Amino acid sequence: MLYVDIEKRLDRTTLKAKLRCDHNTLALFGASGAGKSMTLKCIAGIEKPDKGVIQLNDRVLFDSEKRIDLPPQKRRVGYLFQEYALFPNMTVSGNITAGMRKLPKNAREQKLHELIGRFKLEGLENRRPDSLSGGEKQRVALARIFASSPEVLLLDEPFSSLDTLLKYQLIPYIRGIIRDFGGETILVSHDINEVRQLCAEVSPITDGVTQAITDTETYYQKIKQQYEDLK
Repeated sequence: MLYVDIEKRLDRTTLKAKLRCDHNTLALFGASGAGKSMTLKCIAGIEKPDKGVIQLNDRVLFDSEKRIDLPPQKRRVGYLFQEYALFPNMTVSGNITAGMRKLPKNAREQKLHELIGRFKLEGLENRRPDSLSGGEKQRVALARIFASSPEVLLLDEPFSSLDTLLKYQLIPYIRGIIRDFGGETILVSHDINEVRQLCAEVSPITDGVTQAITDTETYYQKIKQQYEDLK
């Protein structure tokens, strides 16, 4: 279970994010600049809220009153950045093993072999990011995330750098990754069709404030009706 109740001052507004994700997939849905990515960065420990609480299962990741603020490497949070944030001077294998530095060499090699197979990266082990396609880069970034055995998965606009055809080819693949993961997953998106295909629940976010969590299909039908009413 991931519980978030935080506030953070932004340039033009104050982020007020309150959500609960319990072994399912939740979408943070809203326009650009609404505070979606900042919410993920606060959960991951990349940004620090001004106040509030973030708890993952039985571990407190952040508590402003108790002065708890775990560093990112201790949170066990897997964050897929919009541009994937691969290390340009490292090979595919190097990027993946960067996520498991604490493992002994033999264990690293075994886990690397497993992840190469799981994410269908055979034959790409010695390639560098600039020679990979968008879909290949995404798979490498996901493999690096799972190398660290995360307890929660954060997907920040995972299809934003892909063309439309590739995006819809990869959605079923990502859906399978989320299903096999089985833990809490939060997806940031401004595309309701992505949300509908990948998430069980949605929390709309407007001007930095998260709204009540609702069933995705119910929310989709509401948006669809609003669109019909405007015609």
